[in-house]
Amino acid sequence: MSTAPQTLDGGPVGERRPVVEAVRVTRRFGSTVALCEASIVVRPGETHALVGRNGAGKSTLVGILTGLQAPDDGAVAFDGSPAPPLGDRDAWRRRVACVYQKSTIIPTLTVAENLFLNRHARGRDGLIRWSRLRREAERTLAAWSVEVDVRQPASALSVEQRQFVEIARALSFGARFIILDEPTAQLDGAGINRLFTRIRDLRAQGVTFLFISHHLQEIYDICDQVTVFRDARHILTAPVAELSRPALVAAMTGEDVAMPRAEHRPLPADAPVLLSVRDLVTSSGAELTMEARAGEVVGLAGSGGSGKVEAAEAIVGLARPAGGTVTVDGRALRPGSVPDALAAGVGLVPQDRHREGLVPSLSIAENVTMTVPDRISRYGLISPDRRDALARRTIADLAVKATGPHVPVADLSGGNQQKVVMGRALAGDPKLLVLIAPTAGVDVRSKQTLLGVVADVRRRGAAVLVVSDELDDLRICDRVLVMFQGRVVGELAPGWSDNDLVAAMEGVDLHHV
Repeated sequence: MSTAPQTLDGGPVGERRPVVEAVRVTRRFGSTVALCEASIVVRPGETHALVGRNGAGKSTLVGILTGLQAPDDGAVAFDGSPAPPLGDRDAWRRRVACVYQKSTIIPTLTVAENLFLNRHARGRDGLIRWSRLRREAERTLAAWSVEVDVRQPASALSVEQRQFVEIARALSFGARFIILDEPTAQLDGAGINRLFTRIRDLRAQGVTFLFISHHLQEIYDICDQVTVFRDARHILTAPVAELSRPALVAAMTGEDVAMPRAEHRPLPADAPVLLSVRDLVTSSGAELTMEARAGEVVGLAGSGGSGKVEAAEAIVGLARPAGGTVTVDGRALRPGSVPDALAAGVGLVPQDRHREGLVPSLSIAENVTMTVPDRISRYGLISPDRRDALARRTIADLAVKATGPHVPVADLSGGNQQKVVMGRALAGDPKLLVLIAPTAGVDVRSKQTLLGVVADVRRRGAAVLVVSDELDDLRICDRVLVMFQGRVVGELAPGWSDNDLVAAMEGVDLHHV
C-alpha cells in the first residue's frame, strides 16, 4: 500500500490543487437531511459529472458550491483556499457560476445588457455609455467564440444561444469553474453536439465544468470523471472510462444485481379498455399512444425533459394538446378541459399539490369534496353533514393526521396534504386514476399509504396511470412505458429490474453495451 503524502482530497502531494473541493458536507432542512457527509473533488481542466436519482442531494450541493447556502458541517474550498463568506457575492462570481436548466437571462433586455447587468459602463456623469457597453459585450463574446448580435433582445435567442451567453457572462466575472445543470434538457441532437464542442473548446482554454445530467450517455460522451450521490451521500467517484454503464446505474440505484418482482395476476381477457390515448402530441412536441384496461396499473416513466408530465397533463385536461385524442371508457374527452375529464370519471393527483392540488385556506372537508358537489348535496344545496361524513372517511382511510374535517389544509404536514389531494381524487370513485409524482416530498409512511391506495382502486376495476421517475412509485405497476426526449422508447413487462428501468429512463440500453 502506498504511503505517499496526500492532500486534503486524498491525492498525492504535488498534484495541482482542485478547482473546488467539498469535504464531508452536511446540510439539513428541518428534519430532512439533504446531504450527509458528502464530498466531491473537481480538478482543473476536467469535465466532471455529478449524477444521482431525485433526492440524492445534487441540487443542495450546487447551492452550497455557488454560495447560495452554507453547509451545516464540512468545508468547501476553491483552489485550496476556503470559500468566501456568503455575503460576498462578487467573490463567489469570480470563482464559480451555474448555468441552470431554467435560464436566468432577462428576455426584455438586450444581450449586451444581460452580459453586464448591474455593472454597466458609465461616464463621470454617472450615465450609461451604451456604445462602450456594446463594444465590451462584443469583445466578451468574441473572446469565447459566441456569435450573437449584442444589440438584439435576449428574447430572440434560442435556448442554445442563451446558454452560451450565460457561460460568457460567467467567464467575464473571472470564473473558470462552470456548473451546467441539465444543459441538454431543451436541446435537440444538433444543439447538444454544438454544446459539447463548445465545452471541449472552453476546456482547452482552462475552463473546468461540473456537468449534471439525467442522460447517462452524455456522461460517457463528454465527461472525464463521474461522482454518484445516492440518498444524500457520496457513493463513488471514478474515471468515466473505467466505469461500465451497468455499474454506474447500480451505483445510482443501490442494486448490484437485478431484484425479482412479484408476478402480477394476469388481467381477464375481456377486461375493457378504460383509457385510450391515440397520437397525442403535447404543446412541447412530446408524443404518446397507449392504453390501460380495467384493473390495470400502467406506469409512465422518464427523467426530466422526457415529456411524461406534459403528456399526463394533456390526458387529464390540465394542458391543451396540439393533437390526438383521449378516450375514457368510450367517451372522448374535450381537449384542455378538466371539468370534462372529471365528468368522464377521471381522478387526478397533480404534480404540484400547492399550485394545482389544494386550496390551503380551506378545510380538509372543503378540499376533499370540491369536485363532487352532487355527492354532498341535498335539494340542490350542499349538506355540511354529508360533506363532513365523506371527509371523515377520507381521514380514516388515508390515515390523515388531523383532529377533524374542519382543520385547514394549511395546518397539515406535506404528507398529510398529499393524502387530502389523493382523497379528493378518489372522492368520485374514478374510472381512471392519474397519479403524477404522487409521493414527491412526503415521508416514508405517507408514501406507503398513498401507494397502498392503488391496490384498492384496481380491485374496484378502475385503471391507474402512475406518472413518475421514482422507483417506489413505479414498482406498483403491472407494466411501465418509458419516455425519453418526448418519445416512448420502451415498455417494461412485469419482472423489470430497477437497473433496467433507470437505464431506459437515462437513454441507455444495458443489453447493448
